[in-house]
Amino acid sequence: MKMKKLAIACGVIVLGATSMAQAELTANIGVTSNYLWRGVSQTGDDAAVSGGIDWAHDSGFYLGTWASNIDWGNGSGAEVDVYGGFANEIGDFGYDVGLIYYYYPTSGYEDSDFIELNLTGSWKFLEAGIAWTLNGQADDDAPFSDGDLYYHIAASFDLAETWSVAGTYGYYDFDVPNSGDVDYGHFQLDVTKSAGDWGDFTFTVSKADEESGNDDVKFVASWAKSF
Repeated sequence: MKMKKLAIACGVIVLGATSMAQAELTANIGVTSNYLWRGVSQTGDDAAVSGGIDWAHDSGFYLGTWASNIDWGNGSGAEVDVYGGFANEIGDFGYDVGLIYYYYPTSGYEDSDFIELNLTGSWKFLEAGIAWTLNGQADDDAPFSDGDLYYHIAASFDLAETWSVAGTYGYYDFDVPNSGDVDYGHFQLDVTKSAGDWGDFTFTVSKADEESGNDDVKFVASWAKSF
């Protein structure tokens, strides 16, 4: 899964002057039967293997990178995300402001890179957010160029000590001519079982509108572990 988002230079400078004892470095690996991103498969409904490294500071600043295999129908490729930002809490309210750079280094995926600004707020079991495409290499009349907006709202609950469930609704509003032909919504339900040192197992049911390019109901099994 995609994690957070790309730190501003001044944040890096400030953090570099603080004690490393206040920072935490973690790594993660994952396997999924279908890499879904905002309701759309990034692997042609095939499996994916992913991994990443994250650095978080007690102040709320974070940096990280994450990578996965992809296949958009033009051959196997790779996605590399670099992200950073600031996240914190005020009582039951949490917020996260960050940038993420989606980088596609493989031949056949030229002009696919883009940068997003992400704003997310949460309260207890609820979360809502918006992502805005700031700079994309795609043509101006194509999705993922500039000005695209993605909205989501989610709710998550603990069912038992090691079980949780989460539901998400998202909507993509593309800033392109005749965007009604490509704008779409999607819904996703995730049930997760924590297995302690063995990681987390998640079963997902996802359904996107026809405008997404594939409105079939998708069933996905995933495993992830952090170190």
